[in-house]
Order: sequence, then structure tokens, then C-alpha cells
Amino acid sequence: MFETIEWKDDKVVMIDQTVLPEKEVYLTFDNYKDVADAITKLIIRGAPAIGVAAAMGIAIGALGISEIKRDEFEKQFKGICDYTNNARPTAVNLRWAVERMQKLYEENKHLSLGEIKALLKKEAIEMREEDIEICKTLGRHGAKAIPQNACILTHCNAGALATAGYGTALGVIRAAQEAGKNVEVYSDETRPFLQGARLTTWELMKDNIPVTMICDNMAGYFMKKGKIDVVVVGADRIAANGDTANKIGTYSVAVLAKENNVPFYVAAPTSTVDLRCPDGDGIPIEERHGDEVIKIGNHYIAPRDVKTAYPAFDVTPAKYITGIITEEGIAKGDYTKTLKKMVEKAQADKE
Repeated sequence: MFETIEWKDDKVVMIDQTVLPEKEVYLTFDNYKDVADAITKLIIRGAPAIGVAAAMGIAIGALGISEIKRDEFEKQFKGICDYTNNARPTAVNLRWAVERMQKLYEENKHLSLGEIKALLKKEAIEMREEDIEICKTLGRHGAKAIPQNACILTHCNAGALATAGYGTALGVIRAAQEAGKNVEVYSDETRPFLQGARLTTWELMKDNIPVTMICDNMAGYFMKKGKIDVVVVGADRIAANGDTANKIGTYSVAVLAKENNVPFYVAAPTSTVDLRCPDGDGIPIEERHGDEVIKIGNHYIAPRDVKTAYPAFDVTPAKYITGIITEEGIAKGDYTKTLKKMVEKAQADKE
């Protein structure tokens, strides 16, 4: 088994997802800027995993602040949080984690700086453990929506690699298998970064879950042939009305699923729901460098000077989503009401 991210000896250890599946390499970070840069460079990716990494990066940054006057500590701490918050724009779990660490600091400003640092470290470690348990609970809820014998299509990677462990979309698949259901998976390759090809297939093969990799442009073919029973994907940000941002290409899969009467589910923790964002039009879409489009690894697959466009995410309107699976259950119908209720319940359970 592998660990996506861990806290060891006051350092952050994470698996380098950019070199999978050819190599299984673990990197160690002792500087908050390096952790934030690892998020930017996709060494760690997936909304929940990004949140945990951000919290751990902030904790490392706080531990590295010299014992100085409180106002100077606060200034440096704010700078650490701001730097971390700018690592990537679309996944709301990043902002959620930063704000959670900031709130902890504000609530404990009366304590000594040593005590505050210890609390920040404890919080970051607990967020990792919480995420694993949330994914397992989410998975159990989602497994109920999976038929006894099911072929499941997924896009990108929403597994243990995209979380602190277990996974969201793949968590549903794992939980369905653990419940005794016969499941197999079709994994979209997910161009241009190939998360489905490199990461999802690698994870599922490690768990001995049958998986078939397909090119992105094959999903409609297999739906029309009746090969796909259900689609389950993850999410990087879910607006208050249920509109969902996920890896580029997800919208196309959702439209195809609707056309072919295939249920389409989104699996994500309530921390991915952004109630401040009324609908998908307000979700910022990250634009990444064109080199990631014209290259696979170090090999160019197109003319080097060709014009490129690379929005890393797209938004699937709520009308295409059969249900949104969270640790509080499966939201359906009027997402504005059901998601708000689930988020508020999740928050109350933590208090």
C-alpha cells in the first residue's frame, strides 16, 4: 500500500504523482513554500489532498517562525497563509484548509507562540485523519447507488492519490466492492495530464479491482453500447446550486451520460462545497501552460510552436448530475437546499 501524504518528524512526506506509474517516489518537504509549489506543480493533486497539504505546509511554516514578538509572528503567519492560498485557484479545499488554520490561530491568540505552533501542527495532522474517515463514510453512502453487478466509468483520478487516503469516486468503488458487489471500472485516460491512465489504473490494479483504460473520446461509444452502468467522478469545487467543477472533460462525459440514460454521480466531501459561490459561473478555472498539452512526459506530440489552450477544469451544470455523494449522504433534487443542509450538518458535527 502507499501513502499519499504524511507528517513525519515535523516534515511533510508525499508521493510524487508526476512520475507515477513508472516510479514510486516519495518526497520530503520542510519548507512551506516547497509544499505550496508541490501543489502548483501537481506533485500532489486532488481537492481533498490539496487541502491536507496546504494545512501541513502552513503548520511547517509556523514551526519555522523564530520566537519573536507576537505582531511579527502574526505578520509572517499571514504571509505563509497567503502564499499557500495562491498555489492553485479552482479546488476550494485549498481555501477551506487555509481558513481553518487561520481560524484556529485567531481562536488561540491568547496562548503562547509555542502552544499555538503545537495546535497548528495537531490540526494539520488531524485533518489528514479526518479526510480518510470522511472518504470511507462517503464511500459507504455512495456504494448504495452502485448496482450489484456494475461497470463504472470514471474520469481523472479521485482515489487515494487525490485525498489523504481511500478516495472519493474510487472510495465509492472500493466500498461497493467491500460490500460484496461485483464491480469493474472503465477509466478515461484524462488528457492532457493523463491522471486516469497513470494514476487511476495504477490504484485500482493495486487493489485488484478490474479496470479497463479507454481514451477520452471513447466514453460515448461504450455508453451507447450499453457497457457503462453508472458514472462516478470527483470534484474540485461544487457551487451552492450543485454546478460542479472537475477535471477538463467531465462536462462532456456528463452530457453523454444524460443522452444515454446513464446515472452520473459526483463524489466529494462537504468541504468541497462552496456555499459562497451561487453557481458554476463563479468558479475560477485554472489555465495551465500549453506545454502540458503538446508534450507527454518529455516527448513533443505536436509542433512546438503550435497555439494551445488548456483550461484544467470545466463545470458540469447540476441538471446533468443524478446525485452528489458526501459524507452526510447523497444529495438529490434541489441541490441549493440539500447541499446547504449537508454542509451545515457536517460543520455542526465537528463542533
